[in-house]
Amino acid sequence: MRADPAHPAGRRASRPRPAPHPVGGRATQLHPGAWWVWALSLGVAATRTTNPLLLALLIATSAYVVAACRPDAPWARAYSAFVKLGLAVLLIRLAFAVTLGSPLPGTHVIVTLPELPLPDWAQGIRLGGRVTVETLVFALYDGLKIATLLICVGAANSLAHPGRLLKSLPGALYEMGVAVVVAMTFASNLILDVQRLRAARRLRGRPDRGVRGLLQVALPVLEGALERSVSLAAAMDARGYGRTADVPAPVRRTTAALTLGGLLGICAGTYGLLTAEGGTYGMPVLLAGVAAALVGLRLGGRRTPRTRYRPDRWGTRAWLVAGSGVAVAVGMFVAAARDPVALHPGVIPLVAPTLPLWPAAAVLPGLLPAFLAPDKEPS
Repeated sequence: MRADPAHPAGRRASRPRPAPHPVGGRATQLHPGAWWVWALSLGVAATRTTNPLLLALLIATSAYVVAACRPDAPWARAYSAFVKLGLAVLLIRLAFAVTLGSPLPGTHVIVTLPELPLPDWAQGIRLGGRVTVETLVFALYDGLKIATLLICVGAANSLAHPGRLLKSLPGALYEMGVAVVVAMTFASNLILDVQRLRAARRLRGRPDRGVRGLLQVALPVLEGALERSVSLAAAMDARGYGRTADVPAPVRRTTAALTLGGLLGICAGTYGLLTAEGGTYGMPVLLAGVAAALVGLRLGGRRTPRTRYRPDRWGTRAWLVAGSGVAVAVGMFVAAARDPVALHPGVIPLVAPTLPLWPAAAVLPGLLPAFLAPDKEPS
């Protein structure tokens, strides 16, 4: 029997199905793990050099990609906070160099501070004394390297959605991932609450700075944080968070052995790569440790049965974005092995840093995500 188009049932039967991935929706989003691989690779590249020009180039690369691809969402505003944190680390490192001194035998004295006498058990530590240009430059290079690493991590926090990243984690890391995601979202919400309350106090003509303003803003912020914590705990309990499935004892023991052995292999392989004596066994041990850890995580995921609604796919663009960051790290490793002097400017004697051509060119692939990733991913 033919259905009547005027009948409601006929209209429902002829209605087209909605597309599973609409244009501009999740099909245009990039896998969050690709952003973390890209950002961590830039951070690894920053650990291989103390040249301030190369470190500034890495910071500029991350800033350009964040400005081009960061979505308009509260969690994506973490980049500026990590930049401020990096500047604070740099200033603290310089302050330590001035107050505690340095073992570097500098000759260009800037100022001589009063030196406090210390007991015999505090040998090697001094408070005050001579402050040289070599000491400050060495502290500047060291602090800038740490600041660059923090800024790269901030780029990953600004580009990768915490909730989507949690869905992409293996089942064995689900509980740890939930804790990290809750901490990141709690910090962003805390900053937004402080800004909202300070703006409200300014509109009412009340002070929002100083000790008085801080005390009157802190109580509502803590009250809101407590309410969110209670609501989050109730929602997690309603969704069955923390419940595990029954796994046979041999599988549990195998999982623990593989995970522990894999972590030890990663540590031993990393140590071998960082030392000259372990160059022959470092890479094989590291690869074996990574493989064992991955198998252990795969088996450990059986204890946490859960489903994923429309999981993110690791597509071609994700491979390209992650590969661009890995290319930067590999290029910096090769440059550090072939020309270590260019990547580590001399402090004694003090020389002006120069921008080496090939290491700088190795940083340029890190800009590819600005052209490969979708513009302003939806939040």
